[in-house]
Amino acid sequence: MLDFVVIGGAQAGLTMAYHLGIMGKKFIVLDGEKEIGASWLNRWDSLKLFTPTEYNHLPGLKFNAPKGHYPTKFEVANYFKSYVEKFNIPVQLNTLVTSVRKSENGFYVTHKDGEIETKNVIVATGPFHTPYTPPCHTKISDSILQMHSNYYKGTHQLQEGDALVVGSGDSGYQILDEISKDASRTVYFSGDTNIKSIPQQFLGKTLWWWFTLIGFLSYTKYSWIGKKISSIPQPIIGTDVKEILSRKNVISGGRTKDALNEEIIFEHKKVSTIKNIVWATGYRPNFTWIEGLELDGDSYPKNYRGVSNIEGLYFIGLPWMYTRGSATLGGVAKDASYLVKMINKKDKY
Repeated sequence: MLDFVVIGGAQAGLTMAYHLGIMGKKFIVLDGEKEIGASWLNRWDSLKLFTPTEYNHLPGLKFNAPKGHYPTKFEVANYFKSYVEKFNIPVQLNTLVTSVRKSENGFYVTHKDGEIETKNVIVATGPFHTPYTPPCHTKISDSILQMHSNYYKGTHQLQEGDALVVGSGDSGYQILDEISKDASRTVYFSGDTNIKSIPQQFLGKTLWWWFTLIGFLSYTKYSWIGKKISSIPQPIIGTDVKEILSRKNVISGGRTKDALNEEIIFEHKKVSTIKNIVWATGYRPNFTWIEGLELDGDSYPKNYRGVSNIEGLYFIGLPWMYTRGSATLGGVAKDASYLVKMINKKDKY
């Protein structure tokens, strides 16, 4: 029997693996992908972090890039691979966990090739589980290319003709920016056009330097200001929303209401010339594979700073698990340190 099974081999899982190694625990990291860093590599090719190098270090190993540099997805993946190699972290790839259930002595972790028995489980699968696409996508003609942003890599995937980007988060605006740089293509946008955008540099300092100075990333979800921040739309970081929306080939249609074959129905108009749609419409969490787990109103596990309602079951890397930075590359370390304290405390009794 293992002491721990860590499910998920990205920043959250690797951070916990680092601590478990120091603690001398017998453990393994399971990941459903074919390589370390795949959760980043699977995203679009031009993706860069919003945080500069100095805010991306995992415990024990600095991110090998100049200060002020905004790493690409390839650099993040290579950093993870170096992390696994440096600390000799036991990782089992191509192992998609299908269920976790409580046993008399701990847990049974089931995957396609078998079952592992462990005293404790740490779920580090992150916030991005099931890509969400609005139901109206099923009414759209097969002649129109549709893809979720999770599968978008670059404009080379698109067919000729007009395009539509749906979603006003960071992904939506970054993809809109990339596609609309081709001035010969008309690109429709469906989403909030009044959202605020923040530059990555201000008065000679990075945005994250200012966030750290004012404690923005340290406000907890239980504080008044934390509750306020988490309840309002997050600003777009490092992308000039106004400039993108002002381009002659970008047309805002408002919310996507419905569709019928080639016709896409927006709040303000109907369009029948669209040949490509990128749905940057987010993800839905999926923790139904963990038996007996109590979920909150947003379908995330009920927990306090990663400690769940099931003894021996822990979480890390969830959005706003404790602070705004809980799901970020540089912010996961604080949550990991807290879990280590809780695990050590449990071991004493």
